Amino acid sequence: MNTAEKIGPVSVTGAVDDHARYARAIRASKKARWDIDADVIRGRDFDFREKFLPEGLSLAGELEFLSEAERRLLGQVQGRSYACIFGLVERYIGAKVLELSGQHWLGDQVALEALVRFSDEELKHQELFRRLEEMMAAGMPAGYRQVADANDVARAVLSKSTWAVLALTCHIELFTQSHYQQSIEPEAGLSPLFKDVFMYHWREECQHAILDEIEWRREDAKLSGEQRDRAVDELIELVGAVDGILQAQAMADAEYFMGMCRKPFSPAQAERVRAQVLKAYRWQYIVTGVQHPHFQRVLGELTSEAQRGRIAAALTPILAAFG
Repeated sequence: MNTAEKIGPVSVTGAVDDHARYARAIRASKKARWDIDADVIRGRDFDFREKFLPEGLSLAGELEFLSEAERRLLGQVQGRSYACIFGLVERYIGAKVLELSGQHWLGDQVALEALVRFSDEELKHQELFRRLEEMMAAGMPAGYRQVADANDVARAVLSKSTWAVLALTCHIELFTQSHYQQSIEPEAGLSPLFKDVFMYHWREECQHAILDEIEWRREDAKLSGEQRDRAVDELIELVGAVDGILQAQAMADAEYFMGMCRKPFSPAQAERVRAQVLKAYRWQYIVTGVQHPHFQRVLGELTSEAQRGRIAAALTPILAAFG
């Protein structure tokens, strides 16, 4: 896994095990440390003759009426939103991790260092994605729109229980890894700059997933059965809110893409573009996370069969498009 450490075992038996995993996360953080300009951007800019998001994530290849150039363009529009949405969610993640660090101020200083490093890396990621948006905006036509405000999203997410917020965060950190390893890294012909951005991002997200799980389990141990049941409902609400953002962004991106194309689309084709972009965004930000084997294992250990049934029922309309 190069400089990043693999996620540790699911079982956490106590404070000693937690301490060791915090220490592992610190070691991984030190090894993976990178600089935006010196390591990632390195004076480069985007070449719009190259692909950004691979078709394994954009799902553009399923639109048979698009030319190769149009599929590439759709992947570039989605790639722009991909970077923007990561910057969006990392606003709330950074704030939550800083809040959690307060539980360790006068306790385990290794845990405190691990979480401070986590929050510092999330601030750096936000800066990276702001820089990418500026670079992409300079090379793409006016009219692109990010539908959600990072602070508004953060306030909404942080109003929920810590258990629900950490469950959502663990889901995000895990799908980040699978996207890079399964789709971005093996895809030939992607923009080298785009590929490097998500390679360096992945390196630091690996240890973040370790910390998410530790903190999620620590929080779970504090809850009564009734509190956990409410937290499960709040997780369902958060996933629904994410889906609402995806629906709005998909509509905006589909219209932006079709406006950039130099041909008319029939009403049926236009509707398929809109539906396909939404399908791609649900695949990227919901399905690949909830289906991640590690997320399923941890969620399975922390919830009852009835609670998992409620989660599955809420996800059914989203998962239906994926067989």
